[in-house]
Amino acid sequence: MILVAGGSGFIGSAVVRRLAREGSEVAVMSAHPSRSRARIESMGASVIQGDVRDAASLQRAVAGAETIVQVLTFPTFPVEKPRKGFTFEEFDHRGTERLVRAAVGARARRFVFSSGAAAAPDAAKVWFRAKWGGEEAIRAAGIDHAIIRPSWVYGPEDRALNRFVAFHRLLPFVPVAGDGRQRLQPVFVEDVAVAFAQAAGPEGPSGTFEIGGPEMLTMNDVLVTMMEVRGKRKPLVHFPVAF
Repeated sequence: MILVAGGSGFIGSAVVRRLAREGSEVAVMSAHPSRSRARIESMGASVIQGDVRDAASLQRAVAGAETIVQVLTFPTFPVEKPRKGFTFEEFDHRGTERLVRAAVGARARRFVFSSGAAAAPDAAKVWFRAKWGGEEAIRAAGIDHAIIRPSWVYGPEDRALNRFVAFHRLLPFVPVAGDGRQRLQPVFVEDVAVAFAQAAGPEGPSGTFEIGGPEMLTMNDVLVTMMEVRGKRKPLVHFPVAF
């Protein structure tokens, strides 16, 4: 059985659908199963209760799983709410650490983790520092693993590109943080799901892998392309990142 933590999210649901189509037995770990049961079951998976903030629940959730796939984000992502424990550190680092410990304790065969292309101990953004902490916890656990670092992931349910689509629809301009020259390698979510499904398989590769699409683009390039697809060009208005 493959247990997917975060299987009802943007990337996670694509991974679950892919695994189910390939004939794998899939269970999705959810802190609140009743809220997502119908959607998860419609994708061909079962639901197991488990919360990365609760080590005891993780021990129950991983029982019988051969492979654990960790693609979880907190409910209010990307906005942290420390009073509720919804932070990058709590989910991406400490939560992953608890989950991989439970996996080792249950003698799971393999652990697959969704990290980030910019994960590093000294990364400018707390999200990528927390992802690095999760990676280090996995490496230290000694379990066979695949760490996947996707670039900018887009698709029908994403919260990034679709936010700009909404700006384009509602505003006379498209706001962009910074100068828009940061380089991206956009990758379609279904292609990311294929990579995770391969990594979760019995002969999946081990190690750390960065994945991206075929083109290196700037954010400005991405937004211009989006407007061309939508058939209406509007000005890009850049504002300071700390605005």
